[in-house]
Amino acid sequence: MIQSVESIGITPLMRARRNGHTGAVVWLTGLSGAGKSTLAAAVELTLFNQGKQVFTLDGDHLRRGLCSDLDFSPTARKENIRRAGEVAKLFAEAGFICVAAFISPYRSDRALARSISPQGRFLEVYLNAPLAVCERRDPKGLYARARGGQLKEFTGISAPYEPPEQPDLELRTDQLNVTECVALLLDKLKQLTT
Repeated sequence: MIQSVESIGITPLMRARRNGHTGAVVWLTGLSGAGKSTLAAAVELTLFNQGKQVFTLDGDHLRRGLCSDLDFSPTARKENIRRAGEVAKLFAEAGFICVAAFISPYRSDRALARSISPQGRFLEVYLNAPLAVCERRDPKGLYARARGGQLKEFTGISAPYEPPEQPDLELRTDQLNVTECVALLLDKLKQLTT
């Protein structure tokens, strides 16, 4: 006889026992060029090599797929982050450590992403690099295009960025290298996932 879904479902505890860790959302926020994608890739590789279940959600990838219908207006940015938060939650509920790398310029949108995530398993990491440093890095040439008037609603130039007031972790990526940032982030993450 078939039992109800509730009585045969896989619980978060079952997933944590199998994976050796609980699921969690690591939310990387900061200006373009602050190092979000670089750090996300390094953290993902490190955790993967440790045998952890991990996946990175990158803002650029979601903008080309799930969020390709959105522009960069404040309303569309809110929806972009809401969708990203919902996807990150699903990964965390499946037992993954989801590393989400999004500029996510508004505090209220980051608070929404936190509220969507499983309770107590959200780590907001602020990659703090001064605008001048991010502009010098300009890995995609976006700042130059924004300064030239080719990009409208560009965060840090023609659109605001609201730095976190109390992030779970702040990394000064203009002063720390990637290895140091990974070590600090993983130390903080261990508190959530063990």
